[in-house]
Amino acid sequence: MATWNLYKEMEHLRREIDEAFRGFGGHGLLGPAFQPGRSFRRQPPVNLYGDADNLYVEVLVPGIDPAGLDLMVQENILTVSGERAVIEDKDRTWHRRERDNGKFVRTLELPVDVDAEHVKASCKNGILTITLPKAATARPRKISVDVA
Repeated sequence: MATWNLYKEMEHLRREIDEAFRGFGGHGLLGPAFQPGRSFRRQPPVNLYGDADNLYVEVLVPGIDPAGLDLMVQENILTVSGERAVIEDKDRTWHRRERDNGKFVRTLELPVDVDAEHVKASCKNGILTITLPKAATARPRKISVDVA
């Protein structure tokens, strides 16, 4: 039985909207400020890769206290949330302010099922690295061939 997935549907809608506006003018109607990876965003950028046994997610979180990060894995959805402190200084005059602050939530649909009980996370130099062991059913199995 197929299940409905909100995150997959939202990503599909975003791609359809991007495609609808592609080709309007030199850089498109919305321009680079609205293209993924080229704008200011509330969610930190991530890398997702894997090997035979694990998936790895790297999240850029400079300036965020790792103790204040929340991670949740449910089925094959990973959610990372936290908050970058808001700098409030009445004596300061901002001339340029490009780093986001405030709360964020980043949700990723993982390509395979993972073993949520054995997920590990570490943070070094502003990079949160999450190791997600693949579920036994998602790992490749070597099958021997019997010779008759």
